[in-house]
Amino acid sequence: MKSYWSERNVPFDPLISVYYKTVVAKSNRVRRLLSGTKSAAASVVGAKFEGDERKPRHVITHCVDTETINRTIELLERCARILDSDYGSSMDRDKLRDFNKKGLRRSIKDLTKTAFAQCMRDAYYVERFGVEDEPEAIDDVAVVTLYDTGYAEDVIGFMHGLGFVITPDRVLGNAVRLNRDEYARLVDQYPYLISMAVKDWSEVEPEVFQVDDQGVATIPKPANEPVIGVIDTAFDDRVYFSEWVDAPESDYVLPEEDIEPQDRLHGTAVTSLIVDGPHINPTLDDGCGRFRVRHFCVAKAGRFSSFAVMRSIRGIVKENRDIKVWNLSLGSPASVSRNFVSPEAAILDELQTEFDDIIFVVAGTNKESEGGSEKIGAPADSINSLVVNATGFDGTIASYSRRGPILEFFKKPDVCCVGGEIGKGMHVCTPTGESWRPGTSYAAPWVARKMAYLMQVMNLPREVAKALIIDSAAGWDFEDDPYMGYGRVPQRISDILGSSNDEIRFILTGSSEDYETYHYGIPVPINKGGHPYIARATMCYFPKCDRRQGVDYTSTEMDLHFGRINDKGRIQALNKNPQGEPGEYTYEGEARKFYRKWDNVKHIGEVFKDGVRTRKAYSTGLWGIKIRTTERDDKKNGRGMNFGVVVTLKEINGVNRIDDFIQQCSLRGWIVTRIDVESRIDIYNAAEVDIEFDD
Repeated sequence: MKSYWSERNVPFDPLISVYYKTVVAKSNRVRRLLSGTKSAAASVVGAKFEGDERKPRHVITHCVDTETINRTIELLERCARILDSDYGSSMDRDKLRDFNKKGLRRSIKDLTKTAFAQCMRDAYYVERFGVEDEPEAIDDVAVVTLYDTGYAEDVIGFMHGLGFVITPDRVLGNAVRLNRDEYARLVDQYPYLISMAVKDWSEVEPEVFQVDDQGVATIPKPANEPVIGVIDTAFDDRVYFSEWVDAPESDYVLPEEDIEPQDRLHGTAVTSLIVDGPHINPTLDDGCGRFRVRHFCVAKAGRFSSFAVMRSIRGIVKENRDIKVWNLSLGSPASVSRNFVSPEAAILDELQTEFDDIIFVVAGTNKESEGGSEKIGAPADSINSLVVNATGFDGTIASYSRRGPILEFFKKPDVCCVGGEIGKGMHVCTPTGESWRPGTSYAAPWVARKMAYLMQVMNLPREVAKALIIDSAAGWDFEDDPYMGYGRVPQRISDILGSSNDEIRFILTGSSEDYETYHYGIPVPINKGGHPYIARATMCYFPKCDRRQGVDYTSTEMDLHFGRINDKGRIQALNKNPQGEPGEYTYEGEARKFYRKWDNVKHIGEVFKDGVRTRKAYSTGLWGIKIRTTERDDKKNGRGMNFGVVVTLKEINGVNRIDDFIQQCSLRGWIVTRIDVESRIDIYNAAEVDIEFDD
C-alpha cells in the first residue's frame, strides 16, 4: 500500500481497505494497526461485504496519512521479529495468554506489551490490505458518493481541485451528480475515490388502467380530518374528492406547464385510496375513516431524475412540518446494491432522524415483468421508513412483489398489505374514471392511513405506532419471509389497537440515556405458582444512519432483552439472548442472524401451539425488560434516542387476566393509562375545532 500510494500524486490522504476473514464485530476490528494521530476507528470511511451471501466478509476502508502507514509497517516488522525469535513464528491462544501474564521477554524500542498483544489480535482477524479501485461501470448520468478524504462538506471545492466544475444544484450532502463523460473521467483518473455510484434515473411504470366509468361518486366536504402528505406524480383536481386534496405551489414541485395528462394518473390513483379508500373498496374498510391529503408532484410518468426528487423531498418536508405521515409510492426498477443504501433511501432516513415526529410509508417497488429484478429497488431500502409489499386479495404475496433483505441483513420490506393482483387490481379513482390497477403503490396507502390514525388520532409516538403495525402483522405465527417482511397487516385498525380477551398488551416508551435502560418490576400475574403465558415483544427506534459507512449503515444498536427475572436477579430472555451478559460471548454473524444486531426493529415472538406449558415463576414473580445501547463510534448518536416497545402476553388457557395485571402494576406505583379509542377520538375532534373569539 505504501508503494501503491507513493506512485500516485494525489491531493488527499491514502485510502487503505482492510479485508477481514469474516463479518467482524466492532470490538474485533483493527485498533493498533492504522492508528496514528487519530484512532483506527475514527479513520473509517466505508464498509462493504465481499464473498457469497452464505459467508460474507467485511471490507472496511480507512483514510490515513502516510505517517500512519509508516508507523503500521514499523510495528508489524517489530512484532514479526519477536514472533520469529521468541514464539516459533506463530501465536496461538495459549501463547498469548502466557504472554499477557509475563510480558515481553526482551526490550524492543518503541514497543510495549499492550502494542504487541493488540497487533497479534488485529492480525488474526485481517486477511489482507488493498485498495477498492474497481467502481461500477455506468454508461449514463450517475449519482456518485466519494470517500471522505477530509474534504468535510466542501464537496464542490474538493471536486474543483480534481479538475471538475460542479455547481451547487448538482450536490446533495456528499453525493454528486455527474454526466456520462464526467463519470468516465473520474473512473479513469481517481477510481479509488468512488465509494458508491448509481444511475440517476428511476421510472414510474406507464399506467395501463382498466377503466369503467359507471357514474359520478359523491363525498361530503372535509372537516378536521388528519392530513397525509403524498409525494408522487401530479394530481388531477377534476376528480370527485378534489376538495379533500391540497396541491400547493412550491419551488420543489414540477411547474404546471410541464405536466401532461399521463402524468396525473398514478398520483391521483394513490391519493384516491388515502382519501376515500374504504368507500371505493368497501370490502377493505379499515375503520380509519377519510383523510385529507397534501399532494406534491415531484415526478413525471416514465423516466425521471432520482437526484432531483431527492432534493425536492428534503425541501418539501422542511416546508411542511405539520405533516407527520408521508406516503411515497415511487420506486426504481433496478435492484438496490449489496453494499450500500440508495441515495434516495439515505435522504429519507436522514429526514426521519432530523425530525423525530415524522415517518415515511414507502411502496416495496414492483417487478417490471416476470423476469424482472427480484430484489427491491430504491427507496424501499430506507431503514427508518415503513416499507410495504403487496398481496393479492387472497392474502398471498403478489406476483410482482420484490424481496429483501438489504445490505444482506436488514429486513425489508417491513410488512405487506393488499395491493391487488394482475387481472384483479385495486379499485382506484383516476382522472378518466374508476379503474383497477395492482401494485405496491396501492398497498402502501392503506398502511399510511393506519399510521396517520395511530399517530394523529390516537396520539401515539411514531416508534409505538410503527411497532404496533409490525407486531400485529407478525402475530403468533410469524415466519421469516423475504417477501412478506413481518407479515400481513390486519385490515381493521381495531385489530391493531386492540387485543383479545386472553391477552395482556402494554406499551413502554422511553429514551436511551445510558448503556442500559431497564425495568425489572413488571408484575405479570401468577396462577398456581407459574406464568401461564406465551409472549412476544416488538421494539422500534430511528437511528442516525451514515451512507458513507456502507454495510455498517446504522450508527446505534439497541439490544432488547425481555422475560422473567430469575433467582439470580437476571432476565431470562425469551429468545435466550446472551449478548452483553457476564461470561457470555456472541460472534457477530450469530448476533446479527439470531438477535438482529444493528437492526432498528427487534421482534421476539413465541408460537402458540398445542402442548405449550405454564412457565415456572421464580422467587421474585416478576418480569423485566432491558435495552442495551451501543454505538459504532464515539459520537454518541444514540444519546436521547426514543424507542417504543409493544409487549403482548397470551394466556394459554384462555383466561382474561388484564384487570389483575393493572391492579398489580398500580400497587407497585406504576401509572397505568388505558388506550381508550373512543375517548382519544373525542379528544382529537375537540382539539381540531376552530375557535373564534368575540371582539
